[in-house]
Amino acid sequence: MAEKKLKVTLVRSTIGAVPKNRKTIESMGFRKLNQTKVFPDNAATRGALHKVAPYIKVEEVEEA
Repeated sequence: MAEKKLKVTLVRSTIGAVPKNRKTIESMGFRKLNQTKVFPDNAATRGALHKVAPYIKVEEVEEA
């Protein structure tokens, strides 16, 4: 059974961002622009991504 994953890319700098949003992005493991990470598709992840939506690009991926 394939699990849904979210491929997230940081596309905008966090310079000048609200400190709470900056901490959220750092806690997700992003260090550089255009860095990509894969996260499980669940409510907690979607909530965090919704808060920092202007800074990221999200794609759905299915892994076997």
